[in-house]
Amino acid sequence: MKQIPIFFISLLSLMILLSECSLNAVSKTDLFQYMNSYVGDNSAVGNIVKELAHNKELNRISLETKKEPYGITLEYNDIEAEKVDKELKETVISNSTFLFALIKNVDWITFKFPDNEFSVTKEKLQVWYNNKLDGFENEQDLKKLLQEQLKSEESINQFFQQ
Repeated sequence: MKQIPIFFISLLSLMILLSECSLNAVSKTDLFQYMNSYVGDNSAVGNIVKELAHNKELNRISLETKKEPYGITLEYNDIEAEKVDKELKETVISNSTFLFALIKNVDWITFKFPDNEFSVTKEKLQVWYNNKLDGFENEQDLKKLLQEQLKSEESINQFFQQ
């Protein structure tokens, strides 16, 4: 008789655990809900950044909102990767692409890593893409543009030589 209640409690616990896992999997944030945000909106900027590449290594976010041009500084801890230089460059391009596409008034973004620092302007990135970033309506189209550009290591290196 005691085995039946233990079986039901175990089964119920398993069902609860599985339902929580499926809820977490479904609750992936749609980044485009933050479209047309402003640099001064700390909450929106923080929510965007926590969904971008290497968010776990992000140490600090600083917002420049007192005078134009407005900007964001993102400071990261070490990023573990086989090809660190390539990974850092792809992170800079990817994260700045999303931030420029979603935040209306951001003009520049600086990425600080322990041994490297990169600054990107919206204008420079749009020239590299040969496309305006504020015209995208969904994440899939923006990712498609990004993936096309990231295919070529030569193109990535060209961006950082400009």
